[in-house]
Amino acid sequence: MVHLFRTSLGVMALAAASVGLGGGAQAANGPFLAHQALYDLSLVKSRSNSVNSARGRILYNFTGSACEGYTSEFRQVSELDSGEGKVTLSDLRSNSWEDAAGKSYHFKIETRMNEADAGRVDGSAERDGDHINVKLKLPAPKTFTLDGKIVFPTEQIQRIIAAAKEGKSLLELSVYDGSDDGQKVYNTLTVIGQPIPADRVTPSDPSISDEHMKSLKRWPVTVSYFDRDAQQKEGEQTPVYAMSFELYENGVSRQLVLDYNDFVISGAMGKFDVKDSKPCN
Repeated sequence: MVHLFRTSLGVMALAAASVGLGGGAQAANGPFLAHQALYDLSLVKSRSNSVNSARGRILYNFTGSACEGYTSEFRQVSELDSGEGKVTLSDLRSNSWEDAAGKSYHFKIETRMNEADAGRVDGSAERDGDHINVKLKLPAPKTFTLDGKIVFPTEQIQRIIAAAKEGKSLLELSVYDGSDDGQKVYNTLTVIGQPIPADRVTPSDPSISDEHMKSLKRWPVTVSYFDRDAQQKEGEQTPVYAMSFELYENGVSRQLVLDYNDFVISGAMGKFDVKDSKPCN
């Protein structure tokens, strides 16, 4: 139960990268939209009866430009009730910066479970030719290299949008975001569905309060995450988790659903505010 919950903490940082990113009103491949978003979390179902209820919130701030890179500030407070008085309370805080070209990525992640001391990850990753150099300060100083084909979270979303616009239904990527102990790499399989008609919307959803959003194309997307190390050792495996959402062509996402095999959590957008940003000179 706790292991699954810790896994959910790691994926929520990736989820924030996905549901939080938004393209500008100009072109689909234009600058991302600076904004703040609030998401309400709730339990959809528990397949093994390991979770009786779940609730929580995500607050996400996203700023930056193609010139200065993109900065995200993310906080998730969650509570899982597994019955008989067993409640797990978590507080996850994440700050990251990624340059627009996907060459540099800096991250700080703090995870607190119940009353335990917070676990911290602090590091950076720099792309250098056919590999990526990672330097960790926390949880312990360490340097190592990763395959240069691995992408960071912002580039992951950019590639999904590009694949959707090209009419592709499948996309495989390996992703590094610094979660877990700063050494985890996920292999991902993205399934992209047919475009959703623009008139099929939820009027109360804050993500479509802007008139411009109503005319944009969007796709149903499911991204399954696999532990790359476990896959190499054990061969074929089921995903650690899967994330589903509707992805607009400008990068904004809605109707988030996180499937952790034993239980499923939804994230409904409760508030969405566009923030001022400086255009590139």
